[in-house]
Amino acid sequence: MTCAFFSDNMAGASEAVFKAMMEAAQGDAMPYGGDDGTAQVTRMLSDFFECDVDVFLVSTGTAANVLSIAALTPPWGSVLCHSESHLLNDECTAPEFYTSGARFVGIGGADAKMDPAQLQKLVAQKIGDVHSCQPSVISLSQVTEVGSVYSLEEIRAITDVAKVAGLPVHMDGARFANALLALGCTPAEMTWKAGIDILSFGATKNGVMTGEAIVVFKSSFESKGIDSNKVAQELAYRRKRGGHLLSKMRVVSSQMMAYLSNDEWRRNATHANAMMALLQEGLKTVPGVKINTPAQANMLFCTLPLDMMRHLQAEGFGFYTGRWEEGVIRLVTSFQTPKAGVEAFIDSARRFSLLY
Repeated sequence: MTCAFFSDNMAGASEAVFKAMMEAAQGDAMPYGGDDGTAQVTRMLSDFFECDVDVFLVSTGTAANVLSIAALTPPWGSVLCHSESHLLNDECTAPEFYTSGARFVGIGGADAKMDPAQLQKLVAQKIGDVHSCQPSVISLSQVTEVGSVYSLEEIRAITDVAKVAGLPVHMDGARFANALLALGCTPAEMTWKAGIDILSFGATKNGVMTGEAIVVFKSSFESKGIDSNKVAQELAYRRKRGGHLLSKMRVVSSQMMAYLSNDEWRRNATHANAMMALLQEGLKTVPGVKINTPAQANMLFCTLPLDMMRHLQAEGFGFYTGRWEEGVIRLVTSFQTPKAGVEAFIDSARRFSLLY
């Protein structure tokens, strides 16, 4: 394949992460998260977010999302998220399975970002009515499913609604680092300082082999009158019950330690975002290409003439298609995306447009 833009999941592990994982696999260490490395990850993430946190390491983003949600909603609850969110459309029925049947309610809004006005209506409907599921938690995706990024003001607009309603807020941060760099803010500013209570801290898409973290912001929960210790206890049992308490947790924690050290996360996400910026700017100059939602991080949706799309595929360029309207493609860059591959894609599209 000339260059693949299918997904940032296609990229392997960065060298520092792979080396750390191999070193952690040597010798003996306490199992099930009792090792020193797992405790170190909690300290590192507390420093990273500038606050006291509880951390639960898991191996997949699905686990991070659904366990976070399950710890915050009863079976008769509803989870409010955007209608295009990953939770609603791309987790099979794992959310319903882990919550024992809670309902996931899609909310509209431009660029896959929840409209606070629509959210406000839903959090106030039929409260206390046993005939209706009860709003229990709000979840937003950062980066969104179309490549947009919530601004800090947009996050606060959501969390302000949640605070009045007394609801916790979860952030699906599968591309957390990419969003953070796009906003140019601190991790604290994009999470607990903006009203986020619990985070799925994604790392697998940005250089980790297999490792995500559920991060519980204790002070944020307490400010809403929710006992963060009970949330942590719930997560501990649910992680084990759900089969996500790894016996050799040190292998996951070693990856996360390397990821958080020496600005590895920043370096990887900076490259991915830069390659997307280059790709997007180049495609803007190609006749016939329509940018749908402008990319703010490392994911872009655009519409191509069908013949151009087939031409690019024939030349060995890979991208995700088939789930949307005809001609709509998704392009994603990663920390391993070569600049030469991006330039070749743009050049191939431009040459085709000039010929046809």
